[in-house]
Amino acid sequence: MESIDPKLRIRAVTLAVADLERSVEFYERVLGLPLIERDEHTAQLGPDRERPALLLNDLAGPTPLPPGATGLFHVAWLHPTRAALAETVRRIVAGGWPLEGASDHGVSEALYLSDPDGLGIEIYADRPREDWQRPADGHGVRMFTLPLDLDDLLAQYNGEPSASMLAQTTIGHVHLKVADVPRAVAFYRDALGLEEQATIPSAAFLSAGGYHHHVGLNSWQSAGARSAPDSAPGLRRMEFELSGVDALDALERGLARGSSPAGFQREGATALSVQDPDGEALLFSVSGA
Repeated sequence: MESIDPKLRIRAVTLAVADLERSVEFYERVLGLPLIERDEHTAQLGPDRERPALLLNDLAGPTPLPPGATGLFHVAWLHPTRAALAETVRRIVAGGWPLEGASDHGVSEALYLSDPDGLGIEIYADRPREDWQRPADGHGVRMFTLPLDLDDLLAQYNGEPSASMLAQTTIGHVHLKVADVPRAVAFYRDALGLEEQATIPSAAFLSAGGYHHHVGLNSWQSAGARSAPDSAPGLRRMEFELSGVDALDALERGLARGSSPAGFQREGATALSVQDPDGEALLFSVSGA
């Protein structure tokens, strides 16, 4: 399988939530994602009002999210600068919402929290790519978990936080809980063409274009598990953007040569949908489509 389009980016994620009003209030007021559009059962939010990055759908009869099921580990919001990340941290703290962790991963500085349904969120800023540590063989990146110097980070922004994240903030990666890491890696690497960048016990990180990761996979809580029921909050779709129709055609050819778990479907000239081995829905579309 040839490598996927190096210009791949994550366009949006769709989440199912138990209480739409509660989730909109959290994502808008606490996290800082402006509300773009809203109706009775759905909402669209995102730092760039022209390109919604977070789509929320309400559940008619929600049931609790099983902690050991496969599904979303976290959606990670990539901030353009350390100062922007510090501002978001101050916004969350001012909103009275608890942070659950803070880590220095070498390639990035990250903090963690959960939304009202217990769905994981990472907020982070990358270090310059030239500063990323590399393994001895030069392939991929070295990622680790050390305590974050939170005082130094917060010193980057001392004012009152604005109501919204900067428009340049994007979804940098999505981290998934999977039943079998090697099986999931085989799909994302061999079927889709992402490149494996790093591994740690029971986890792997894959990307396009040499990024540290666009997709994280772990089985820390979910080894051998099944997905949560449709009535539980969780991830419903990841949307990836490719640079052109040629890149989409190449992806289709690669999938046709392999054996994706649930097959794939071309959706007109500019989009393609497929499911990963754990049943997560992925949509690949052409930039500007």
